[in-house]
Amino acid sequence: MAATLTRSVGSVLIAIATIVTIVAVAVVVFLNPVWVGFEQARTGADRFTGYSIDQVHTVTGQILSDLIVGPPNFDMTVNGQPVFDARERQHMIDVRGVFTEVLVVVLVSVLVLVLAGWRARPRSWLWRSIAAGAGVLIGAVAVLSVFFGLFFDTAFDVFHRIFFQPGSYDFDPATEKLVQLFPDDFWFETSLALAVVLLAIGIGVLIVSLRRIGLPERTAQPVPSLAPELRG
Repeated sequence: MAATLTRSVGSVLIAIATIVTIVAVAVVVFLNPVWVGFEQARTGADRFTGYSIDQVHTVTGQILSDLIVGPPNFDMTVNGQPVFDARERQHMIDVRGVFTEVLVVVLVSVLVLVLAGWRARPRSWLWRSIAAGAGVLIGAVAVLSVFFGLFFDTAFDVFHRIFFQPGSYDFDPATEKLVQLFPDDFWFETSLALAVVLLAIGIGVLIVSLRRIGLPERTAQPVPSLAPELRG
């Protein structure tokens, strides 16, 4: 009974770690100046802010640096004027806090997968757990993609309510640069692209896992005895 419970808990942990790791890999595809700059140019961040596109890219690079590397000052300026007001800066500091917490979860998840890959026996159990995580992720992304596509504003608000205090993330697109730099179309298109990448990675992991389940277990080969030859 104890062994069965331990195995079940381990399977759940590996499945969750698989989901978290896949999501982290997919997010990295978009959390970089190349994608962000491309989407900002596509969705007109320069028109909304009144900055040149080069200024938009420079400011965004500083935002990403403060978010990922730190320190989280978010005190960038353009033409001597601060880009963010106090409330926008506080929100970005809150985002940095969430980012740090999520990073810890990702590192723990990767550690779980590494330890499971090292210790788990039989291997088919490990791959079944990974396949389960990938399958759950694929289903969740498919459902959430439809919800986001049909009710984006509601979904975006729900997402923010999970991580931030109500009222701390409502900004005026007419006057505040945070929502001008990252307009609604930016987030809508990025969310759809993220869903596509998540599905691609999830399906790839699922296929590999299912194929691995059927492979024979590797066992240590006995060392042939030299005793008969020595006796001869």
